[in-house]
Amino acid sequence: MSLFALGELTLLLAIPVIGAVLLLFVPRRQTQALFSLALLASAVTFLWSLKVFNLFDGANGEMQLLELIPWMPAFGIEYLIGIDGISLFLVLLTTLLMPLAILASWSVKDRVKEYLIFMLLLETGMLGAFVALDLFLFYVFWEVMLVPMYFLIGVWGGARRVYAALKFVIYTMAGSLLMLVAIIYLATRYAQETQVLTFDLLRIYALQLPFEQQSWLFFAFALSFAIKVPLFPFHTWLPDAHVEAPTAGSVILAGVLLKLGTYGFLRFAIPLFPDAALAAAPLFVALAVVGIIYGAVVAMMQTDIKKLVAYSSVSHLGFVMLGLFALNVQGIQGAIYQMLNHGLSTGALFLLVGMIYDRRHSRLIADFGGLWKQVPLFSALLLAVTFSSIGLPGLNGFIGEFLILLGAFSVTPLWTAAAATGVVLGAIYMLWMIRRVIFGPLNQPENQKLTDLNGREILILAPILALIVLMGVYPQPFLDRMKPSVDLTLKKVFAAQAVAIHRPDNGADR
Repeated sequence: MSLFALGELTLLLAIPVIGAVLLLFVPRRQTQALFSLALLASAVTFLWSLKVFNLFDGANGEMQLLELIPWMPAFGIEYLIGIDGISLFLVLLTTLLMPLAILASWSVKDRVKEYLIFMLLLETGMLGAFVALDLFLFYVFWEVMLVPMYFLIGVWGGARRVYAALKFVIYTMAGSLLMLVAIIYLATRYAQETQVLTFDLLRIYALQLPFEQQSWLFFAFALSFAIKVPLFPFHTWLPDAHVEAPTAGSVILAGVLLKLGTYGFLRFAIPLFPDAALAAAPLFVALAVVGIIYGAVVAMMQTDIKKLVAYSSVSHLGFVMLGLFALNVQGIQGAIYQMLNHGLSTGALFLLVGMIYDRRHSRLIADFGGLWKQVPLFSALLLAVTFSSIGLPGLNGFIGEFLILLGAFSVTPLWTAAAATGVVLGAIYMLWMIRRVIFGPLNQPENQKLTDLNGREILILAPILALIVLMGVYPQPFLDRMKPSVDLTLKKVFAAQAVAIHRPDNGADR
């Protein structure tokens, strides 16, 4: 098969790999050429994702742009990929953030070639996980992502980079192995019922399992995804990974990798095991709300700006989990929207923290103060992104949080009221950080030498700021494309519940 005969999604996955291969032939000393080629590959990937967006039919909730190639037919494993309204914008978020992350990496001087190769391979791994519809293929992409991120943290990270990288891999793999066992069980169980061995997710959706089996399988998938989110109490790897990762690594980790956990719940765990998901919903709602409040309270205690933003992710992703397990249209649409919001606002916060760190070589809140006088453009953008993060009406964060709370309130008013306190706490710790960093007297001599953002840094932040405003004032184009796929997912859940209620052996299964 020639390159031009490949489908749109396969080319989307292939372009970063092609870029990584071409980087191998660029001399190591030609740093600018390496960065230019990597930036070109990631930019072409983004432009190609816009073509995918243009081809996508927003009124159709089914999988689109499907591609099927036999891979290991003896084992029922296929190269099966596709996209729907749930994965569409997550793919676009990935392809948008990667060129911005590469632009933000221009200060990297050590082993530039390897750094950029890992960045591009990481992009393919993330995109593959979002479009894979064969369970084994999904697992491959899920594990492939670990390798580049491990090296990005372990080689180009901070002082405790090796510890943080090992902790990240061990946590993720611990959950992933249980998921692999569950995937193999699903394929063999489907083969027993149909005499067809397959890992095709779209076929396995139709598999009806007794409640006890669903519960064990749901637990195996949910543990892997909960670690990746990370959901309280599986969050302890995240602050270390964020703090020690290079700036671009933190942007991609917060902007995309964490979303693979919440996406995994929505694509796999909930529709595959609907009875178990419905039964476990109160537990996950409770853990989500605890995570919202816990993440906010711990963020208040931080003295390091980057660590504060890292713990804010625990709180924000708690809102996403609350919306998912509301199991209604408003909650799930809000959760997907909030995934995008978090990727943009928190990604921008990490970019800004990295920019000021390059100048000041400190992330301690106490080392700053009065920056508005010295670096007004940086301060204004930091304030704008902070307003997005805390959900100021008119910016993107408000829409996601409002839909989540609206959907959750109709299901569990008390837990939703508790979750709403997280909004207040989020405003407290973020505005407290802002007050200490950019306002007050400019007393420290080191801060009086700081320079404001340059053209490259403005170019990095401009598209994110534009989307923050666009998604805040005009969310309907995004929501319209999500809704048909969300409706179909909920239909799978509640149709399976109806079947379970009327099944003659229902009592025995439970």
